[in-house]
Amino acid sequence: MWIDTHCHLDAAEFSGEHEAVAGEARQLGVSRIVIPAIGRANFGTVAALAAACPNGAYALGIHPMFVPQADEADLLLLRAAIPAALLDARFLAIGEIGLDFFIPALTVSPLREKQEHFYIEQLKIARDFDLPVLLHVRRSQDQLLKHLRRIRTRGGCAHAFNGSFQQAQQFIDLGFKLGFGGAMTFTRALQIRRLATELPLSALVLETDAPDLSPAWLHPARNSPAQIPQIGAALAGLRAVPVETIAAATTANALVALPRLAALY
Repeated sequence: MWIDTHCHLDAAEFSGEHEAVAGEARQLGVSRIVIPAIGRANFGTVAALAAACPNGAYALGIHPMFVPQADEADLLLLRAAIPAALLDARFLAIGEIGLDFFIPALTVSPLREKQEHFYIEQLKIARDFDLPVLLHVRRSQDQLLKHLRRIRTRGGCAHAFNGSFQQAQQFIDLGFKLGFGGAMTFTRALQIRRLATELPLSALVLETDAPDLSPAWLHPARNSPAQIPQIGAALAGLRAVPVETIAAATTANALVALPRLAALY
């Protein structure tokens, strides 16, 4: 049994194939696919898609790359949507939220400050409803950690983690699991492969970020949640342990990071 903790199944690249893509993954043992929102425009879409797919689940949040188009009303809408969402067993977390300091335009005023504001306010929503978060972490580890120490949430998943060992430990200490996917399958990704090999297995979860971040054997073609078992096998190879060990551990870790997932089994 496998869990894809981060998959944008609602993306245009899957248009007309959403349920077939989820079904293929399910046949390969991917028991859950977590579909994060990126903004108010797709809150309803991810919820409906999770309901349509037997292995679907979802999160609601405003992605940092979509903060430039967002406004305060979006934060109010998100907060107002949570009580009803909590009645849906497939709703798991606040996400995808975070900070992106890779894209130059997002690192300068006023967008940098706006990103931080939206991140802080969404952490408060997660804290107030005792929910985990799905974090977008791109060249922003220390700033994310700064706010996480001040606004404590239930933990969650740090998506596509690529920080230092010291930063990884700080996320772990704050109750987070670290997401690994297609990037670690490239032999040139030395830091990510070291992290995947040397961090405690209890800290790792698997993800695809599909349709993006395709593994080495698929790149540059569209990624999909059906790749999770092979990504898991790659992690097993890096750590020199049986594939079954990786499947069991990463599934257990996902259930710890996203407690509402357990009710779906």
